[in-house]
Amino acid sequence: MSATIRLTAAQAMVKWLSVQMTEDNERFIEGMWAIFGHGNVAGIGEALHAARDTFPTWRGQNEQTMAHAAIAYAKTMKRRRAHAVTSSIGPGSTNMVTAAALAHVNRLPLLMVCGDVFASRRPDPVLQQVEDFDDGTVSANDAFRPVVRYFDRITRPEHLLTCLPRALSVMTDPANCGPVCLAFCQDTQAEAFDYPESFFAPKVWRIRRPEPDTREVQDVVEAISVAKHPLIVAGGGVLYSGAEDALAAFASKHNIPFVETQAGKGGLSFENTRNFGSPGVTGSACANALCADADLIIGVGTRFQDFTTGSWTVFANPDRRLVSINLHPYDAGKHNAVPVVGDARVTLEMVSEGLGAIRFNWHSPAARTSWHETVRSVTASPNRDGLPSDAQVIGAVQRVSQGNTVAMCAAGTMPGALQVLWLAARGGYHMEYGYSCMGYEVAGALGIKLAAPEKEVICFVGDGSYMMANSELATAVMRKVPFTVVLTDNRGYGCINRLQIECGGAEFNNMYKDSNVEVQPEIDFVAHARAIGAHAVKAAGIADLEAQIIEARGRDIPSVIVIDTEAVSSTGAGGHWWDVAVPQAGGPERLEQARERYNANAAKQRAFD
Repeated sequence: MSATIRLTAAQAMVKWLSVQMTEDNERFIEGMWAIFGHGNVAGIGEALHAARDTFPTWRGQNEQTMAHAAIAYAKTMKRRRAHAVTSSIGPGSTNMVTAAALAHVNRLPLLMVCGDVFASRRPDPVLQQVEDFDDGTVSANDAFRPVVRYFDRITRPEHLLTCLPRALSVMTDPANCGPVCLAFCQDTQAEAFDYPESFFAPKVWRIRRPEPDTREVQDVVEAISVAKHPLIVAGGGVLYSGAEDALAAFASKHNIPFVETQAGKGGLSFENTRNFGSPGVTGSACANALCADADLIIGVGTRFQDFTTGSWTVFANPDRRLVSINLHPYDAGKHNAVPVVGDARVTLEMVSEGLGAIRFNWHSPAARTSWHETVRSVTASPNRDGLPSDAQVIGAVQRVSQGNTVAMCAAGTMPGALQVLWLAARGGYHMEYGYSCMGYEVAGALGIKLAAPEKEVICFVGDGSYMMANSELATAVMRKVPFTVVLTDNRGYGCINRLQIECGGAEFNNMYKDSNVEVQPEIDFVAHARAIGAHAVKAAGIADLEAQIIEARGRDIPSVIVIDTEAVSSTGAGGHWWDVAVPQAGGPERLEQARERYNANAAKQRAFD
């Protein structure tokens, strides 16, 4: 009879997680973020306390932002390592649903261990229990089901023997990678069971590198061979595969230009001579010109989100075809693409071998040089009085950036402005734009710095997104995790205000001046950040912003630099149409004009066939 060890279910979970290893002999789940409540404090909380010297627990301020930090960590680690997050029953759990959706959309690993109702049902209904009048098995945690890759409810301690390996197999699967929710009944957490000692033997999880079907590779080779103007669209899958060098070699050998999505930007340096920037709605002029002429679009690890495709108007060549290299058949087969299901690095190498010495000569190097000059022009220091634009703020940070600088953001004006204007060094860009979640920024900066302490992390955040979620700044102060927050204050939601105007709408409920308020707020962000414990200053202008960024490099706590900006200007360069529906009836002349513009652009939409 095999040896056993008697543990509570919560103790067994923590012990098992602590010995799940990577090929580099590090824990795959580095530790667990925790906010305790009555659904997890007695069981999981006590188990984490007992293991605190071998499996760390980190206290956060909000369940959603703890999970955001964990997601940013996993993204920075290219899905090779991850964090877990635990919450109590009820609102603690549902606070994390948004973060789960963010991880799901971005295909990133996240383990959420959520307190749940009593499996015995003896004390039902417990505090914070959501009761379904028609289904006695439902709890608040069922809200996770649409936004996780794997969901399980642990109602017996022996369930861990199957659910934990299943959870890690999902999180380490390059094709199905995503968030996992384990709804852990609170009485089950405390229940003891005789677990096999073998269950706790260290296990190495390898991130597999699936090879594509040779027939699909041949289809792609043939498609490229007959093309005249092929173009590569590099997505986040390039980074997660570690295919950056393979992409550079492929583009160089066959002289094919490439453009980078939000998730793929920074995979290769902007200085690479075949890197034409980003495509689509917030794309560079030179990239969108290539997209318009390309007769073969080669997607590598991209979902072809509408911002990348200009809502399917940017690829204007009537003879265009689509190739999609992706790990998941769902993504590879989108839009009638010629699919290649396989690892990006392996697939690019196999396709390159099949192409032999074939080279193309259709892109103009002068176009990207001209674009870089345009970027430097629109991001230059202002030569006039008045508030700076977001583009000029980006220029200030760019001028003092270093080789180890990472520019990061998630929502508002800055994601689009950074995509089109930030000249990223290799590994110097982190954007959450799959879900574009307001409130990711500060927590995300914390997660990036935890994963890459050698990097200088610059967090771009608007006043609206900062107001939505800033509390993990306190966590960074407590843990002495330094990063720099550039907080642009335009007194409202400037990005959506501009979109509202573009769609023919009246300025309404976005800027404070257009909102139904009795008093226009004058929020002292410097005082707020200082109260949390961060170093905070108000930049007097662009030159002072540059100086404050340099000065922040010597600190061991976060620095917040607030700068007032104007809310009207767009980037002033690049860009493309985005499909945002305009009301078809009623409204003043401004709406009629917006409808005319919308109809003209919508007529250009065309799916691949």
